[in-house]
Amino acid sequence: MKTAILTDSTAYIPQELRDRWNIHMVPLSVTIGGETYREEVDLSTGDFYEMVRGAQELPKTSQPSIGVVTNKLEELSTEYDAVVAITLSSGISGTYQAIASADDMVDSIDLHVFDSEISCMVQGFYVLEAAEMADNGATPEQILTRMNEMKSSIRAYFMVDDLSHLHRGGRLNGAQAIVGSLLQVKPVLHFVDKVIVPFEKIRTRKKAVKRVKGLFEEVADKGEPMKATIIHANREEDAQEILDELQKKYPHVEFVLSYFGPVIGTHLGEGALGIGWFEK
Repeated sequence: MKTAILTDSTAYIPQELRDRWNIHMVPLSVTIGGETYREEVDLSTGDFYEMVRGAQELPKTSQPSIGVVTNKLEELSTEYDAVVAITLSSGISGTYQAIASADDMVDSIDLHVFDSEISCMVQGFYVLEAAEMADNGATPEQILTRMNEMKSSIRAYFMVDDLSHLHRGGRLNGAQAIVGSLLQVKPVLHFVDKVIVPFEKIRTRKKAVKRVKGLFEEVADKGEPMKATIIHANREEDAQEILDELQKKYPHVEFVLSYFGPVIGTHLGEGALGIGWFEK
């Protein structure tokens, strides 16, 4: 059986890696000033932050249409017997449901949809692992078993400069009653039960970044092999500095620098920083 790996654009896996591992992608979209762009296709991350800086109106984001997903599945069916689709968390997007719904419309390929319950390059860790397994001939069932094993140790914590983006976009859960007090701080956030919730309230950006690093270090100090990613929203220099510092301290960890692209950046805002990881 030949298995394709499909993901959405919010995994933010570089094109060269997608090409190398035959990873297929359906893009989410962002609408700015009445114009709609497919992220990772029509709009680069750098251009996005330039376009929205100082904008009065928050861009709108949208999941892939069922038609787009159906077309992709039909295209894959000419070469593959099955597809494992790995999506961003169903708690913050309808992408998982859109792909699952397309299954009813395409009979020519066996579809398995996996909810990563997270997003960005941490979601990408699942995708890259699945792609390597598929390349080595693993079945969809074997890939899904491995994905569920990974889920037990996958974590991500991040801080935002301005919580109002998450609040206005409706992506911050469990904090509506305290959002007013949170807007003036730099909270550390994480995913719980598929949604973004506050982990800890912190007063300054410097302390919030230090706390995120500390949460990673608590796990890395155990010395087990890990993969980790430093993710930034148009703060590459800051993120690279963190990566360099942690790489020197933890040679047993495989690090990668990544970013919050247009769709996730719409909700987190410029300046967000995060660290995600899993134990290999």
